[in-house]
Amino acid sequence: MKYVVIGNSVAACGCIEAIRKVDTQNPIVVISDEKYRVYSRPLISYYLGGKVDESKMYIRDEDYYEKNKVEAKLGKKVVAVDFANKEVLLDDGEKVKYDKLLIATGGKPFIPPTKGFELRNVFTFIKFDDVKAIDEAIKNGAKKAVVVGAGLSGLKAAEALIKRNVDVTVVELANRILGSILDLEASKIVQSELEKHGIVFKLETSVDEITGDGKVEKVKLKNGEVLDADIVVFAIGVVPNVDFLKGTELKINRGIVVNNKMETNIKDVYAAGDCAEGYDFVFEQQRVIPIWPNAYNQGETAGYNMAGVEKTFDRGFPMNSIGFFDVHMITAGIVVPNSDDIEVLVKHDKEKNTYRKIYLKNGRVVGFMFINSIDRAGMITNMIKEGFNVESIKHRLLDEDFGYLDLPKEVRQEKILGGAKA
Repeated sequence: MKYVVIGNSVAACGCIEAIRKVDTQNPIVVISDEKYRVYSRPLISYYLGGKVDESKMYIRDEDYYEKNKVEAKLGKKVVAVDFANKEVLLDDGEKVKYDKLLIATGGKPFIPPTKGFELRNVFTFIKFDDVKAIDEAIKNGAKKAVVVGAGLSGLKAAEALIKRNVDVTVVELANRILGSILDLEASKIVQSELEKHGIVFKLETSVDEITGDGKVEKVKLKNGEVLDADIVVFAIGVVPNVDFLKGTELKINRGIVVNNKMETNIKDVYAAGDCAEGYDFVFEQQRVIPIWPNAYNQGETAGYNMAGVEKTFDRGFPMNSIGFFDVHMITAGIVVPNSDDIEVLVKHDKEKNTYRKIYLKNGRVVGFMFINSIDRAGMITNMIKEGFNVESIKHRLLDEDFGYLDLPKEVRQEKILGGAKA
């Protein structure tokens, strides 16, 4: 038996660690186009902002591969998979045989066709090498940056650049920042905080052209404005990194379609993480859920099944916990309702600059957004996972002193005493 994993991020870790709990001997090969051992992608903005050094970027020890008997082919790019012959083809011509294969290639930056994208100092913001290149540009005197995209990635890039004393303008096509996870009111709270720190926003427009003599000098927007720039960072979002698999028999919608065992439509082939399209139990449909814990859980599930132990994972749903300067937020599940059967609970304390919103469907919590008041977020998240009916206590959910005492007695016994009688 030979296990092969394409990709080397947290989904790969989940897979390796699950396999080794079951099978301590058979070889595992990990292939990645990046030269680094597994590191935390969410930390790249903190590296750029000077909050962590390179040693803190890695999420597993240097001897991780050796300890787990993993052959790591790092800095090698997979260009194709021959599913019929169970072979992975690398860019240097090498062919790697597999018995069980996990595809965990993550996401790649979405880049709209943009004139001038080829100029120097135009970057994306997803990999360690991206921020190292931006860091080098700052050290070489870059003082003005344009960040394209006001999602989580774009705003973390903007925050890091501001901390490096770079002037930052964020360009966003939508009418608000963080539009995929915040409503208009919540978005204004976060935008106001970012503006206090000097970030300038240009909303409802996009980049028309980047100009300069060999490297970035100006950015022309669709609304006619022209911005001075030494750096342009594209952080519009990510799409599943599956181009090298298109045209094969592998079933791909937006991502690689998997069942709750992380199996694809091809025998012995699994997928996990940001390249996979698994079941979102809150939305009740197949979706790509590009978040860190989901990737690990999917990778772990795949690893167990690859090693012959049947496991399922069907509790995936989107969740984000993030902060910008002095604003902290947690969002989960459905936060931008698209149906009339969602009940909304909201509490906005302008004096404290806090905002709490919970979404209910059929008496159950299906989503929430908490800003600057994140107490009980774990408890509310568990209610989503467990499908707990809150109809009798929904009037208390947003109160600051809401807690386990508000739950029915039998539920408290189950939660606190594990079902034992008090």
